[in-house]
Amino acid sequence: MAFINENYLKLPGSYLFSEIARRVNNFKNENPNAKIIRLGIGDVTRPLVPAVIDAMHKAVEEMAKEETFRGYGPEQGYRFLIDKIIENDYAPRGIKLDEDEVFVSDGAKSDTGNFQEIFGLDNKIAVTDPVYPVYVDSNVMAGRTGEYLEHGYFEKITYLPCTAENNFIPELPKEKVDIIYLCFPNNPTGMTLSKEELKKWVDYAKENRAIILFDSAYEAFIREKDVPHSIYEVEGADEVAIEFRSFSKTAGFTGTRCAYTVVPKKVVAYTKNGEAHQLNSLWNRRQTTKFNGVPYIIQRAAAAVYTPEGQKQIRETIDYYMDNAKIIKEGLEDAGLTVFGGVNAPYIWLKTPTGISSWEFFDIMLKEINVVGTPGSGFGPSGEGYFRLTAFGSRENTLEAIERFKNLKL
Repeated sequence: MAFINENYLKLPGSYLFSEIARRVNNFKNENPNAKIIRLGIGDVTRPLVPAVIDAMHKAVEEMAKEETFRGYGPEQGYRFLIDKIIENDYAPRGIKLDEDEVFVSDGAKSDTGNFQEIFGLDNKIAVTDPVYPVYVDSNVMAGRTGEYLEHGYFEKITYLPCTAENNFIPELPKEKVDIIYLCFPNNPTGMTLSKEELKKWVDYAKENRAIILFDSAYEAFIREKDVPHSIYEVEGADEVAIEFRSFSKTAGFTGTRCAYTVVPKKVVAYTKNGEAHQLNSLWNRRQTTKFNGVPYIIQRAAAAVYTPEGQKQIRETIDYYMDNAKIIKEGLEDAGLTVFGGVNAPYIWLKTPTGISSWEFFDIMLKEINVVGTPGSGFGPSGEGYFRLTAFGSRENTLEAIERFKNLKL
């Protein structure tokens, strides 16, 4: 008899974005002529920039010739890409990394979900609330979270509420935790932490021998000068933090899949008898066992992001999305809604009108103005009463969505 991993049965319902897709598809079947504008899932709409496409074409040609063909590549990533990442993303900020501290992967979602595998099940995890669902769900699957409780929490997770009342800045946990998930600029709220606020978390981790898993997938969208782009801008963070970055939103790689994770060799965790072990070597062991690396063609394309032409072109794309964010933010504010985010991130986090739940607001928007967003409650209990919109749509659809909002009857 084959037995299942019963932790999967603890997951509440379907994955958030699968449930959204189900509801939208049902609506489309009943209303085939409706023109639906999707501002829900954070998928990009602008094409890959010319510098990336040119590099991809050249790499394809290399694969067609015996003398330049490549088979299995290094699981950790090719040096030509890793060197560019260090040279462009970290060195200008005074951050020193060794080449074997950067691991190229097929997505920040994959890495943030998989990294928990190298930790023991007795670790106490803390997450901000609302939170990107993968952080919680991957720990549920592993068996680290206990039972799902009626009010929307798991019994063994420490939740750090982020609401308008605390300006979406999480407070340090009152109980000791071992692993802390932080995402800034934040998905879903679009808010950020200052360097001083981030230092509190680094200090906490150092004092408690905790590990910070820092999702920095949206750092390229930061506009304000005093907002840190990397946790390693904080002194001592390279002793306690793992950082996840992605080309998905930054350079439009949602369909081509490329990201990277930084695992400094100074970061350690312990056996039950107190022996310290590098997370770098453990993550390397995990990757070489379960991952065969990102395709050469894709890594060449990612490396082109760092050329002068690539930097100019992706900056134009990022500016395009951030202009969309400004349009959405100002349009919703003009409509009388309370809005957060949209300044240093491509996400707009709005407060639903009094008495209307997140999923009720989803249904109202879908049925009355045919605009799709993401219910805040899907990101955790503290997301109830909020709603997320993304700036990744086309300019035409973004403008039309705001016009439709003016006709929304609440």
